[in-house]
Amino acid sequence: MTDAGELIAGRYRLAERIGQGAMGVVWRARDERLDRVVAVKQLDYDAAIGPAAGDQAALRALREARLTARLRHPHAITVHDVVEEAGEPYLVMEYLPSRSLAEILLDRESLPAEEVARIGAQIASALAAAHAEGVVHRDVTPGNVLLGESGIAKIADFGISRATGESAVTGGGFIAGTPAYLAPEVAGGREAGFPADVFSLGSTLYRALEGTPPFGSDDNAITLLLRVAKEEIIPPRHRGPLAEVLTRMLQRDPGARPAMAEVQELFEAVTGGRPLPPPRPRPRAGTRLLRVRRPRRRLVLAAVAGAVLLALGVVIGTVLVPEGTTSVAAPVSSAPPAPSTPSPAPTTTAELGCAARYEVTNSWPGGYQVQVTVRNDRDAGLSGWSVRWTLPAGHRISGLWNGTFTVDGSTVTVENAAWNAKLDADATTTFGLIALTQNGSADARPALTCRTL
Repeated sequence: MTDAGELIAGRYRLAERIGQGAMGVVWRARDERLDRVVAVKQLDYDAAIGPAAGDQAALRALREARLTARLRHPHAITVHDVVEEAGEPYLVMEYLPSRSLAEILLDRESLPAEEVARIGAQIASALAAAHAEGVVHRDVTPGNVLLGESGIAKIADFGISRATGESAVTGGGFIAGTPAYLAPEVAGGREAGFPADVFSLGSTLYRALEGTPPFGSDDNAITLLLRVAKEEIIPPRHRGPLAEVLTRMLQRDPGARPAMAEVQELFEAVTGGRPLPPPRPRPRAGTRLLRVRRPRRRLVLAAVAGAVLLALGVVIGTVLVPEGTTSVAAPVSSAPPAPSTPSPAPTTTAELGCAARYEVTNSWPGGYQVQVTVRNDRDAGLSGWSVRWTLPAGHRISGLWNGTFTVDGSTVTVENAAWNAKLDADATTTFGLIALTQNGSADARPALTCRTL
């Protein structure tokens, strides 16, 4: 076992233990190269799980670093580095002097509604950014919500997260997550998708508001899992807009839950004292299937096979309809969909050293999602970049990832994050954002100015 004072990877000096989770011990440490305080997660496994399971857990930790490195968000704990010492992996993360929501709730049975809503808005913004990157957290619990002294809230521990398209390494039928906060479909054996994070965040905030998880508590994890999988939530005692938001998030049907970007908007309405927007209509999965022309006999056989598989507890929904499809699709009658081949905005000239292309990737009533691609136009590498444009009237940015942004009047300036500052000649990187509008239009294509730093 590593001790205080040890130097990891010739750089990180361990100072004191500050926490312990399912995958190991977290240390406060000093990065002696950059002279800054960091958190170092030392992976430590129960010997009873055996070498093979230990190797899988190590792979999971490495994936945590790779996935979380995609995300730079003010309300998500940043992973700076992954290193090895004596053959074991260590994750080097942002250090936030804080207490977890779980620790706070040990001292206080519940929190005021306004404080719960404020925490919810911050964590939802980080998870919305993660979902836009294809990353599902899969373990949103009070223990993974960190609250700093200044009132900032951050989501931590993407240790069992999974990106869309990445292979699972848990194996063996292991259900990843904390039972009291699992979504019903996950407790029933299905894969966790974006709607599962929505449910788990709703459960976490329900616990903070009501003093107990939505399915109650039980020392027997199996009994609790069965309750989550089969029963309805305990109706909240509180009334008002916050309880309404949590009720929407805790729908048993994953397709009936709001997308995380919509959850962020709902919490912002609560904290801003504004009326809640009505639930957005959800496109039906059957509509997607009808677009695929198949012989009637095959459709009938597929339906029968699907019913048999569901009866056996095998989930095929994530195969027929990819996770997250309903979270960003726009209702046909409400707003024009984002073009399938969006026209890019005018790009900068090579004299400025870099070029940027603006693309609307999704839209919905009252908002849209944008991806901006930055390309190094120089013959040599560059070490930093910024992109500037004029925000259309009535539009505002509610979340941005893979960069930092400032707004001066209607002028938006985005600068690189630490990890994507350097670009080789002709190399590209991307950042994304979610914008809210007053008129629901995402048609504007602003002219971008990209400069090297």
